[in-house]
Amino acid sequence: MEKQYLMKTATIFIATVLCASGLSAQTIATEVKSQWTDVKVIITKAADRMSDADYAFKPEGEPRTFGDLIAHVADAQGAMCGAAKGEQKRIGAAQKKTKAELVAALKESNDFCDSAYAALTDANANEMVSMFGGMRTRVGALEFNVVHDNEVYGSIAVYMRLKNMVPPSTADRPQMEGKKKQ
Repeated sequence: MEKQYLMKTATIFIATVLCASGLSAQTIATEVKSQWTDVKVIITKAADRMSDADYAFKPEGEPRTFGDLIAHVADAQGAMCGAAKGEQKRIGAAQKKTKAELVAALKESNDFCDSAYAALTDANANEMVSMFGGMRTRVGALEFNVVHDNEVYGSIAVYMRLKNMVPPSTADRPQMEGKKKQ
């Protein structure tokens, strides 16, 4: 319940800041599409880089394995992007266990979401869509997806660090002059 509140608050805050700054819906749509691309890339890279054996890795006290995190992203993206598109999409990633199956499910959900983000325009950004028993704007549903993916990526990054791996968001960013990557 607290996570839902935090994600909802973050979504409302971002939308409020963007709207208050006088940006058009097209600019908001463009920004959300950019955020989607960024988070999609780092989650996909993390899924690709983790070894097959480490898909079963679960830190002590955590409810999910690394594979479960990837499955959760894929299934949640199907639901959220489906809401934005006005259709239901069941990925079924929670039933998959191998890296190959889960990477394929993530790709399927990414492709499905790509079409939802591509369809987002200034003309339809503020249309209301049904999502999780309530109503939100189309851009709000897609921003919620970005916020959720970033939240799960935070856990993915920790799992990778526990396996002595540098997460893609750190490993792949341009190195600043005179600074070493850690």
